[in-house]
Amino acid sequence: MEAAEIGSGVMNPDIVATMTPETSQHNFINALVAGGVAGMVVDIALFPIDTVKTRLQSGRGFWRAGGFKGIYKGLAPAAAGSAPTAALFFCAYENFKKLFCDLSGCTKNSPYIHMASASSAEVLACLIRVPVEIAKQRRQALGTKSQNGALQILWTAYKTEGLRKGLYRGFGSTIMREIPFSLIQFPLWEFFKLQWEPLTGIESTPFSVALCGAVAGGISAGLTTPLDVVKTRIMLAEQNSAIRKLSIPKVMGSIYREKGITGLFAGFVPRVMWITLGGAFFFGFYDLTTRMLAAQS
Repeated sequence: MEAAEIGSGVMNPDIVATMTPETSQHNFINALVAGGVAGMVVDIALFPIDTVKTRLQSGRGFWRAGGFKGIYKGLAPAAAGSAPTAALFFCAYENFKKLFCDLSGCTKNSPYIHMASASSAEVLACLIRVPVEIAKQRRQALGTKSQNGALQILWTAYKTEGLRKGLYRGFGSTIMREIPFSLIQFPLWEFFKLQWEPLTGIESTPFSVALCGAVAGGISAGLTTPLDVVKTRIMLAEQNSAIRKLSIPKVMGSIYREKGITGLFAGFVPRVMWITLGGAFFFGFYDLTTRMLAAQS
């Protein structure tokens, strides 16, 4: 999720081509700060919806996972991880767009550039996102069984299960969810932004960028819900659980045999609601923060 030149369309390729190193550094810092602000606002404001979604997708069932009680459990790791994750993503997305444009000769408005850049940036962001998700989701869905804090959850996971199977368990399923999500969301978001002024006759604003982000996010969230369910199940699996021995397609098949199509789309409504609202907040705040920083510099 993003904005600025990324989000508002304020910066065109001709201007980018003549940017000085000082200007590029300003854009890098702007993307870093704006991404961090946007990520934290979204995660804190919409955290209860995310908790409900996680508990609906839990193999323990919604009520056994906590129901509507303690819906802010896991907020601390989410808040701590949201800013660096979003900041890393935005900086990587902007730089990958420039890199891929230089390598391919395509313009920044090419959907292929958006797809490749967003996917590459997601892989980097998941280096922070996955451990944060481990701590957050275990607090959200297993909080009634353990009162451990986020750092203790991560330390226990590392000590008992190691780096790959503990702290980075579910990395593959997270990537499998994030890349298809980005392949859908970012081309849609960039396309909606480009079409906004020609269709409406109104100049692009943070509100229009937020609206485009909301629609793109909602569509992407709905289509990738089964992948999110698989990721949640893998991250919440007990150490000796049979699900940990299964591949991603087999986990999906197991969920389908257990609960049918409704199982694969568990948490559909809160996920779509969360990411639709999140897209609006995220892209809108990113664009607003970037405009403010650009005006100051």
